Amino acid sequence: MEIIGRLTADSTVKTIGENRQVLNFSIAMNDSYKPKDGEKKEVTTYVDCSFWRDAKRAQWLKKGAMVQLTGRIGLNAYIDREGNAVARLTFHVNEINILVFAKKEGQPIAVREGMNFVPDVSELPTEDLPF
Repeated sequence: MEIIGRLTADSTVKTIGENRQVLNFSIAMNDSYKPKDGEKKEVTTYVDCSFWRDAKRAQWLKKGAMVQLTGRIGLNAYIDREGNAVARLTFHVNEINILVFAKKEGQPIAVREGMNFVPDVSELPTEDLPF
C-alpha cells in the first residue's frame, strides 16, 4: 500500500534491545469531499509510522517534509487508564520516498522532480566558483 503525507514533527529514533533501532514519525494526510447538499469538507487523517530498516534517515525526515511511503497498514486498539476506547492507525514502512524536503527558513531545501532532486543553491557561497 502507498500513502502520501507531511510529517507532523521531526522523526525520532528509538533503540530496542542492544543494537536494534526503529525510526518513528507521524504524517498527516489531507483530503476533501463535498456532500450532495453541503459545503466542501476538509478531512485530515493522522498516521503513526515506523521504519526499521535505516535509522540514519532521521536526519532527512523533519517536520513539514512530504513523503511517499510503501508498506502495510495496521490498527492498534486498546482501553486507556481512564477506561476509554482508543484506536490508532499505524503504518509499517518498507520504503520511504521524500517528495519535498522540510522547509528551511521559509524555503524548500529541495523538490523532487521526476527521478532527480533539485537542491536550493541560493545559500551556496558564490566566491571561488570554477565557472
